[in-house]
Amino acid sequence: MQGALEVSFNSPQCGWMSVGFEDGIGEFHTTTAHAPHQFALPEFMKAVAGLTAPIEQNAEYTLKWNRDPEEYDFRFVREGDRVVIQIFEYPTADRNLDERQLVFEHHGAAVDVYNAFRSTFDQLYEDRDTDEFEFNWRQPFPYKEYEAFIRVRPNDECPAH
Repeated sequence: MQGALEVSFNSPQCGWMSVGFEDGIGEFHTTTAHAPHQFALPEFMKAVAGLTAPIEQNAEYTLKWNRDPEEYDFRFVREGDRVVIQIFEYPTADRNLDERQLVFEHHGAAVDVYNAFRSTFDQLYEDRDTDEFEFNWRQPFPYKEYEAFIRVRPNDECPAH
């Protein structure tokens, strides 16, 4: 049975960050690069915030990220009060659809998806100075996107953090 989504974005090191997704059925872990998809982290925050906000009923967003040479599409689909997360892996930057492989899929309530990401984004924010985030990620921390993300309240059940 699919369980609660757990998301981890670990402190960056030398321009790389470990990311992981688990839900009791499947799991996906990789390291991702700060380049060439330099806006991947802030786009992640915007995508999750937008797809879990109360006003969104149906929407879709695909975020590109890479490990080098592998590339990933993180696909988010909002269907009513549910969100589907799919992670596709491509063997190269060519992103040939015939070669892509679904490596993770999760279906969950929008509020649960938001809360899973909220926990890990809050941890990145709290540890940003200790971990020398900007030096180690080689990019600034996405303050504006994080502030917008934490203002989202998917519904009244979303606990204050």
